[in-house]
Amino acid sequence: MAVKPSSPRKTMDVLLPVARPFGSGSLPDDLFLARWLGNMPASWVLLGLALWPTFALAQSGPDAYNAFEKLLRWIPFLFMQGFLFNVLISVLAMAIGTVLGTFMGLGLTTRSALIRTPVQIYVTFFRNAPWLVLLFIILLAFPFQVTAFGMVIPVPGWMKTVIGLALPVSANIAEVVRGGIQSVPTAQWEAAESLAFTRRQTMWQIILPQCVKRMLPPWMNWYAILTMSTPLCSLLGVNEVISLTRQAMEAEGNRPELLVPFYGFCLILFFLYCYPIARFTRSLERKFAVRS
Repeated sequence: MAVKPSSPRKTMDVLLPVARPFGSGSLPDDLFLARWLGNMPASWVLLGLALWPTFALAQSGPDAYNAFEKLLRWIPFLFMQGFLFNVLISVLAMAIGTVLGTFMGLGLTTRSALIRTPVQIYVTFFRNAPWLVLLFIILLAFPFQVTAFGMVIPVPGWMKTVIGLALPVSANIAEVVRGGIQSVPTAQWEAAESLAFTRRQTMWQIILPQCVKRMLPPWMNWYAILTMSTPLCSLLGVNEVISLTRQAMEAEGNRPELLVPFYGFCLILFFLYCYPIARFTRSLERKFAVRS
C-alpha cells in the first residue's frame, strides 16, 4: 500500500501587536508627556528660544521693541510673584495628592471588598472628571471662611485650588501605586509568605521598597502635568502668573502688540521648568526599566 507523502508543515507567522490609537479602548500612557518632552532634542529647544523674539517682533508690528521694553520691566514681578506661586501651588497639590493617592492605591490592592469598592469608585470618578469643573465646584461649594473655637479662619481661593488639583492627581497617583505593586513578581509574595511575614509586613518591608523606583518616573510625569495645569487657577481669580500677566498688560494699555511677548514669556517659563523634569524622567525610566 502506497503511503501518501505528508504535506509540508505550515507554521503560523508571529504578528506584532497592533498599536491602537488612544481613545479606541487602549489605556493611556502615564509617561506620554515625559516621553514627548524628553525626546525633544536640546538643540530644538535652543532654536525655539532663539526664534521666539523674532516671532514676537513679527507679530507685534512696529511697536514690538516698545512692547519688549515693557515686558522687561515686568519680568521680575511676573516671575517672583506669579510663576513661583504656580510652582508653590503645584508642590502643595502634588504633596497632598501623593499622600492621599498612596493610601488609595493600597486600597485598590486590598482583599477587602468593603475598602476596595469605594476606593475604586473614588479613583474612577476623579480620573475621569474635568479638572476645571472640579475647580469651579470646589471654589463654589467650599466656604470662604471657617469658624472654629470662636476663631474665624479664612479659606483663600488658592487653598481651594490646591485641594481641587490634588483630588484628580491623587486618583492618578493611586493607579500608579497600584500598577507598581502589581508589577512586583508574585514570587516575592510567596517568598515572604513562606517566611511567615504578615501581609502588612510584606507590603511595607518588601513590596513597596521595590516599587518606589518603578513609580518615580510616572510620578514625576504627573507632577509636570500638574504644573502645566496650574494656569487654570487664573479662571478662579487666583493671582498666579497668567492673572498677573493679564493685569500687567492692562496696566500698559492692553495693546495688541503686548500679547505675544507677555504670554510667550509665560510659555517659556513653564517650558523651561517642565523640560528638565521630562528629561530626568526619561533617564529614570531607562535606568529603572524592568529587563527580562
